[in-house]
Amino acid sequence: MEKEERIIAEVHDTFGLIRVLEVGPYRFLEFGDAIEQSCTFISDPAWLEYDYTRAMLLGALCHKAPESALFLGLGGGNLTQACLKFLPLDDVEVIELRPDVPRLAMEFLGLQDDPRLTIRIGDAVELLNTAEKADLIFVDLYTDVGPGVGHLAWNFLLACQEHLNPDGWLIINQWANDEGKPLGAPLLRGLYHRHYWECPVKEGNVVLMVPASLDQPLDMAELTRRCEALESDLGYSLLPLLQDLRTAT
Repeated sequence: MEKEERIIAEVHDTFGLIRVLEVGPYRFLEFGDAIEQSCTFISDPAWLEYDYTRAMLLGALCHKAPESALFLGLGGGNLTQACLKFLPLDDVEVIELRPDVPRLAMEFLGLQDDPRLTIRIGDAVELLNTAEKADLIFVDLYTDVGPGVGHLAWNFLLACQEHLNPDGWLIINQWANDEGKPLGAPLLRGLYHRHYWECPVKEGNVVLMVPASLDQPLDMAELTRRCEALESDLGYSLLPLLQDLRTAT
């Protein structure tokens, strides 16, 4: 039996419609004409329901001990919540375009007012250079019609990598094309010299994991160990995603 869909909140801003829906034990953040942005398990906002968010958390585990993170795009905030809960972070900054998104995330989607968390409103492409450098940078800039312009902007994507601390990792949630390759694959291969890893997920996305430098390896044995160590706390395993990890295609 299908569960009843209930509108919890609805806001119109200069970019269009933002809506929060509740269906059973979940709440969803939507932009525009029912374009889902985030899914939150109401009783545990740090639970990552979808594989693409789990793959982004997997990307964060590439760093042995991240202290700082920068999120470009907030959505419902559950990935931010998970990173605050499960990673040794001292400083987390979010840049979000739409001012109502963090408000709705805090009011209805369980985003906590954590003292480690700073949220700024504005265009991430324009504000990146005003942010502190970070050990982890997450790029997830989606609108009601697909990826934001930053996902295919050479200068911006290069600036994201250059904004990492030494040994840092850039994690990008990229759309996949019909062949299962990330959107803009030729651009990405040239920009990052094929020195990055891809994690395709069932939602039709490919999560990219880009190191700060060309001489920075990915230690698969250590990444496996970190996934195994975190499994009981997470309540699910990241190892199936790890098995799908591939070098740049």
